[in-house]
Amino acid sequence: MISEIDYQIDSKHCKVILKKNIEKHLISDLKKLGSDKKVLFLYDENINSQIISDILNFIKISGCQVFKKKIKGKKKNKSIKNVLNIIDLLIANKFTKKSVIISCGGGVVGDMSGLLSSLYLRGTYYFHIPTTMTAIVDSCVGGKTAINYKGIINCIGGYHHPDRVYISNEIIKKIPEREYLSGFSEILKCGLIKKNNILNILSKNSQELLKRNFSFLTKIISETLKTKIYFFIKDVKESNERLNLNFGHTFGHAIEMATENIFRKEILRHGEAVGLGIICEIMYSCKNNITDKKNISKTVKNILSLYGLPVKLNFTQDKVKNKIQSEIYKSIFLDKKRINDFPRYINLKKIGNPSIKEIKDFNLLNEVIYKILN
Repeated sequence: MISEIDYQIDSKHCKVILKKNIEKHLISDLKKLGSDKKVLFLYDENINSQIISDILNFIKISGCQVFKKKIKGKKKNKSIKNVLNIIDLLIANKFTKKSVIISCGGGVVGDMSGLLSSLYLRGTYYFHIPTTMTAIVDSCVGGKTAINYKGIINCIGGYHHPDRVYISNEIIKKIPEREYLSGFSEILKCGLIKKNNILNILSKNSQELLKRNFSFLTKIISETLKTKIYFFIKDVKESNERLNLNFGHTFGHAIEMATENIFRKEILRHGEAVGLGIICEIMYSCKNNITDKKNISKTVKNILSLYGLPVKLNFTQDKVKNKIQSEIYKSIFLDKKRINDFPRYINLKKIGNPSIKEIKDFNLLNEVIYKILN
């Protein structure tokens, strides 16, 4: 069973550790690091208090002085204001480049902490402990850091890879059910864009994965992260090959933004929106006679359903659906991958064969959005 994944980014050695318990690895890494023994511990306020207490204790055992900061893990808190407030805290306590920032949370906390670590004195040591399934199988590696601005998701950001990522079975067991299931769309994505064993594991081992059997989880998390590393290691700054990891995200981000803008609150988890985005991008590809519609579409919908994820947006009132359709259409043109007037999406010719294409058929775009709503 793979319990460690090593990879190199330029001269930086990064490691992901998957263990039932992470304490001895965290303590050992902090002792060996050569830091100035100052740690800023940033954590999501919704994390189980015992987990936070245990991690703080591990940091203290390593001999480090620890400062802690609680963060509200909502997308609206990925803001310039919050990042600058934390930088003020680092300055006030005389943190240096040899200090360590440890984040504990999902994508919101990870995105902010990574950006913060990259900005302060042009880079500090950075450890990450993901606590949502989406963070565990996706955002914990790759080095993407960002905050939102003027309603645009991940508008301001860069690339800063964590020195260490610690994935703990004790944390996975405590993830709320909806958050846990939400991560499986990112796993599915990795099974579609590269030939690997992911689709087979998802299809044949759903009962064990739904029961959170750590042996099966280790296999599929490792396979998913190795797939992600395969794409970004050759294209760190997302100029070509890495863009394939955005499969489902052009439509997914638009669906996520649109529903949130209309209802002024989170309606869909990120992973739920990505699952819907995968269906949309397959539909768009199908209409261009590029995708093997029958097989891929059936596989995707079956797996999403197995893990309790939506396969369409369920709104009943025509007025609401029309408003959402218009907002999704508008949001797609804000996507960061667009070139000039044309948003880009990931076309899937067949499983393991993705390519980057432009959305130029706007009538078809509207038709796809209509179908995910009806």
